Amino acid sequence: MEGLLQQALKRMEVGDIDFCDARYQRINDLNIRSLNGSLREMSDRGMAGVSLRARCGGGWGFASTTSLDGDSIKAAADKAVRNALATGMEGPLLEPITLRRRSKADARIHPHSISLEEKVATVLELDSAQSREGVINRVASYVEEIRENLLLNSYGSEVGWEEVRTRLRAMSIASDGSRLERYYDGPDASAGFETVRQTDIVALGERTAEEAVRSLKSIKAPSGMMTVISDPMVTGLLAHEVMGHASEADEVVKKRSFLSNMVGKQVGSDLVTLVDDGSLKGAHGYIPFDDEGTPSSRTVVIEDGVYRNFLQSLETAAHMNVAPTGNGRCENFSRRNWVRMTNTFIEAGDWNLEEMIAGVEEGILCEKMINGMEDPVGGGFEAKVLRGHLIRNGRIADMVRSFTLTGRALEILGTVDAVGDDLQHDGGYCGKGIEDWVPVSSGGPHIRSRMIVGGG
Repeated sequence: MEGLLQQALKRMEVGDIDFCDARYQRINDLNIRSLNGSLREMSDRGMAGVSLRARCGGGWGFASTTSLDGDSIKAAADKAVRNALATGMEGPLLEPITLRRRSKADARIHPHSISLEEKVATVLELDSAQSREGVINRVASYVEEIRENLLLNSYGSEVGWEEVRTRLRAMSIASDGSRLERYYDGPDASAGFETVRQTDIVALGERTAEEAVRSLKSIKAPSGMMTVISDPMVTGLLAHEVMGHASEADEVVKKRSFLSNMVGKQVGSDLVTLVDDGSLKGAHGYIPFDDEGTPSSRTVVIEDGVYRNFLQSLETAAHMNVAPTGNGRCENFSRRNWVRMTNTFIEAGDWNLEEMIAGVEEGILCEKMINGMEDPVGGGFEAKVLRGHLIRNGRIADMVRSFTLTGRALEILGTVDAVGDDLQHDGGYCGKGIEDWVPVSSGGPHIRSRMIVGGG
């Protein structure tokens, strides 16, 4: 394959083309899911292909093929060049980066070394462990993703890398005859099957079921502006959905970000430091290189409340005359690159949760998120929380069922007066709008701020 990529590069290095790259990628996904003791999904999908990019001035041409023979790859290379030349755009030259590296995934137990039978047995064991009175539906799932990449470019780079991710999830749905409540839990990581082996499967299932049943005792949450202690998952949602998406430099270049003119300005309390770090090994969004062959890096987006940096691809970095940050990513070889997050989180502070709760006369403590929405243009934030607890006079009170949090990101960050010492990451997939999904994580510690609460 390396020889075919080299031939494609030579074919694209013609005329006015000032940069080109060729990337081979193979993706294998395994999904196993059970419901109430019966397997409902067992899919093992694989795909492979080559993506070709050519740049002329400020215009990019892209093409891809799943036919891995020399003629098909050459035809795709020609198409990428034609597309680039047709744009007629002008732009700055890219910063030359030349690397020659190969890396294997940090997987102590590679998923390929584990039998399908053991993986299925793990899912069914997790399903069974959720069986208890009050639980009417039990879901268990295992997902693994393995990506192999080889990229060459006209600057002389030759990088190859492997990505391995695993995820195990339990979800219990409980009923008391009049209402339904759910709870979910489970690990995820950029790692191998050790993620599963290190988990007490029975304890995970039993705890998930117990928490779902406990949720049946929850009451309706109050509404209005309140002091909110967001748990690491909800903190990460705030970091990712609004501040993260609005920090992607392609949105800034298009003037679609409320942070476009904020570099050097105070955007939050001096307790807030927000980071995107693709080099964070083990986290779900870990990548040794982005899909342009740029090494991943730690980018401090907000430092002590002051906005510092955008996330950059090769294209946006050239436009802004800064260094790329390793955030040029795409869903797979058939999609174009965008600026995307990796592992985005608010850094830990020095408060413990008990101290944070003790300082609240009346408020709410969040526990797990359901979903979130961003407004990178206006800076609005909305999240749906799975459940929480009221706080009265510095003590935990009634459990409350699902509720919403809303507000403007800068106003929320400006009210942060306590940041916990319990940083955690939660893995998942992020779309650019409603497509182009890439693996990421978001997270942070518990933080205390002011938001608008909407009772469920």
